[in-house]
Amino acid sequence: MGHMMNDKLVFLGLLYFVQGIPYGLQSSLLPVYLRGAGHSLTRIGFTKILYFPWVLKVLWAPLIDKIGSKRRWLVGTVSGLALTCVSSALLAPESHIWAVAGTLLVMNALASVQDIAVDGAAVGLLKSRGELGLGNTAQVVGYKAGSVFAGGGLLAVIDVAGWSWMFLLLTFVYAGVALFVWGAPVLDEDSLRCQQQADGGRRGASQGEDIVRPWRVWRKMLAVPGTPWTVLYVLTYKLGEQGAVTMFPLFLLDHHMTARELGFWNGVIAMAFSICGSSLGGVLLAQCSIGALMRRVFVMRTVSMVFQSSLLTVLDPSPLMKGMAVLSMSVQHFLGGLITTLTFTTMMHCTQRADESVQATHYSFLATLEVLGKLLFSALAGGMVDWLGYQVAFLFFLTLSAGTALHVWTATLTGALREQPLKQPLKQPLKQPQ
Repeated sequence: MGHMMNDKLVFLGLLYFVQGIPYGLQSSLLPVYLRGAGHSLTRIGFTKILYFPWVLKVLWAPLIDKIGSKRRWLVGTVSGLALTCVSSALLAPESHIWAVAGTLLVMNALASVQDIAVDGAAVGLLKSRGELGLGNTAQVVGYKAGSVFAGGGLLAVIDVAGWSWMFLLLTFVYAGVALFVWGAPVLDEDSLRCQQQADGGRRGASQGEDIVRPWRVWRKMLAVPGTPWTVLYVLTYKLGEQGAVTMFPLFLLDHHMTARELGFWNGVIAMAFSICGSSLGGVLLAQCSIGALMRRVFVMRTVSMVFQSSLLTVLDPSPLMKGMAVLSMSVQHFLGGLITTLTFTTMMHCTQRADESVQATHYSFLATLEVLGKLLFSALAGGMVDWLGYQVAFLFFLTLSAGTALHVWTATLTGALREQPLKQPLKQPLKQPQ
């Protein structure tokens, strides 16, 4: 049993790792690379538009569930990613910036299709509650490891060997994973899925009508208790933090650090803290109520933003400032990782209250809004800093962060996050919030 579980975790972890690479390329590597090449923050912010395929994921999710096997989709998308890397390797980013943007757009489209297939495979493979917990951890950690590899490791490769070699290295990584998926025995359980789909045929008929009349689905989804609150929450909770996470490293690049140092501190060390935070989130959720946890963590995040904003007043480089900057980024990523786990759990809790026929759609609807909120804001953050300067922009980010803390705090006392009795009985009694 354990052996089988390990196979599943390795399989899922590896696929999520591969999926984190395009994210790392864009969130950590590209901004530092472009800033080093002298582009404005506004233009760097607009590269976030390349994430757009992730928002459209909801549209093609039903197709992927209906057509073909998960294995075909996974091998197809990963092989496609290997091919886009080859084409990127042949382009020079200085002269063909639009062509590079195009290949990154294609990478995102492929990665988002792969994401649906992996999620589908995970839902089929992970059975018990314990497996779900482990599987979710494999997802978060695999994904972050992929983005660390891209944002930190590959920055160093660019420094040493240049753009083309970096993409050739990626091509080999993707090709290897494609072969692994092609031969993975874990997916042989797909035959089970076919039986499930045969059973699901009857339910599928009613869903078919819903696809034709999307407003019905919307009404059904917003009628789920707690959904309006959760929608507002996932759209806003990350905004202030996202602005700071995107812009603070570029502030350091302008005044205090070289690209290589940033690649290490922001790409590797801060991300390691983020992974610790996400893992700790899972542990703490087993111990305390989610409401009490979220209250505390959001207040801590606001305090850490105050600390980081105060560092923006220091423009003269010094070892102390560097240490403080690394400390503040580490704390920020640690809390960010913790909050991400809490948020996904909140989303799942909300989805579990929905009718089973709309659960998958409900969850991907929330997940899409989560991406959309972060995306739009990251794209605008660069323009804000160019226009207002770092200090004023960070005061705005700080206000947003405090606003979310307030939004969560009120919900734990009166609204959506008040202790809900869960449907399935838990083994240990829930602790009362202090």
